[in-house]
Amino acid sequence: MHVTGTVPPPAPAADPAGASADTPAGEPGGSASKHARRFGLPVATALVMGNIIGGGIFLLPASVAPYGTVSLVALGVLTVGAIALALVFGRLAERDPRTGGPYVYAREAFGDFAGFLAAWAYWITTWVSNAALAVAAVGYLDVLIPVSHHRWTACLAALVIQWLPALANFAGTRWVGAVQLVSTVLKFLPLLLVAVGGLFFFDPAKLGSFNAGGGSAIGAVSASAALLLYSYLGVESAAVSAGEVRDARRNVGRATVIGTVGAALVYLLGTVSVFGTVSHSHLVKSTAPFSDAVNAMFGGTWGGWAVALAALVSMTGCLNGWTLLSAQTPYAAARDGLFPAAFTRRRRGVPTVGVGVTVVLSSLLTVYNFMAGSAHVFEVLVLVTTFTATVPYLLATAAQLYHLASGRREAVDKRRLIRDAVIASVAAGFSIWLVAGAGYAAVYQGVLFLFVGILVYAVMAGRRRRAEA
Repeated sequence: MHVTGTVPPPAPAADPAGASADTPAGEPGGSASKHARRFGLPVATALVMGNIIGGGIFLLPASVAPYGTVSLVALGVLTVGAIALALVFGRLAERDPRTGGPYVYAREAFGDFAGFLAAWAYWITTWVSNAALAVAAVGYLDVLIPVSHHRWTACLAALVIQWLPALANFAGTRWVGAVQLVSTVLKFLPLLLVAVGGLFFFDPAKLGSFNAGGGSAIGAVSASAALLLYSYLGVESAAVSAGEVRDARRNVGRATVIGTVGAALVYLLGTVSVFGTVSHSHLVKSTAPFSDAVNAMFGGTWGGWAVALAALVSMTGCLNGWTLLSAQTPYAAARDGLFPAAFTRRRRGVPTVGVGVTVVLSSLLTVYNFMAGSAHVFEVLVLVTTFTATVPYLLATAAQLYHLASGRREAVDKRRLIRDAVIASVAAGFSIWLVAGAGYAAVYQGVLFLFVGILVYAVMAGRRRRAEA
């Protein structure tokens, strides 16, 4: 199918390592460093799965338990939307397999301003989310090693948890891929133990009622979906790092779909197993549902330790992947003059300036959170990221709809066109649902973040115009 965009792809910029910006390390013309290596399908899939599944899975069953098993219906509906979004990213990456993902797609279809908004919103999402993950990880670390008795000890632990994955990124894509693959395997072992093993201990009497919250079933689905909407953030991971993926036109789409479906299976099976092994009355009050499930299945109290360790591994792997993504989008935008030029600097396949700036910003936010002595301000900022993440999703989905609408009719396979249009429409609905689920306050404050970005865009666009004059 032939499609066109309003802005032609830019010429590759020179990479400090001696390669073009579009030539990933490890390929002819790329960096010869042994620390830079392109991601194959397994690592790209692990990047998607590892970034989707962070620490939230370990609290997910308890979060939706008050609504009853109707929440499984909401999770199923959301899974369909997430897979549709994954398919859209796969089709877009097939068209344009450059690093940057939603930024690249939005800019090619709608111009510099839309591309910048996608990059800016995604960048905000990544570094605020990294701080949130690190702070949440301290809670699990406290089960193994008491660190929360003093807030500055907890703060130091949160900073260490952020900087270790950053160091892996500084070491190069080879280390990023290795950490991501190992952490994904390690965290899935205990999750699969509960998800699959729990089915053998399943007791229907423990499920509770279908609509435990009362009221209409549709209202219960919507209410539980609001808690589940953000479980699939990270579906774009392989697309954002497409420039580092081997045979990206083929593998980005495959990794995105396989990773999303794999995460969905873990979510669904894990939630069902916990529902069927922990009584509903206990589950609604549980602070460690997977620990309770393990204890119910095998007896003893060792489940808390096992799940805490799995959660730490999960969050560390998630931070490893998100740290890379936080640098890739500014890198792509900087190549086009829409972010400061320093963000184009790469070493061993990794945009090191982007990694450094991101980890510093997330560290400052973490320190501020502990200085405030309250999680309230921090929770508000995290809620904002749930809105900012939808901006690049919507723009990427709109880009796919644009390409479908602007393609030459004589070159279009009608059945494929209809299929892609339906998938893109479902993905657009999923993205809009994400915006609605973020809430009025988050949307209001998220728009303020975007307005700040408009000022940054004005400066960068002006400097770019002056350089071209």
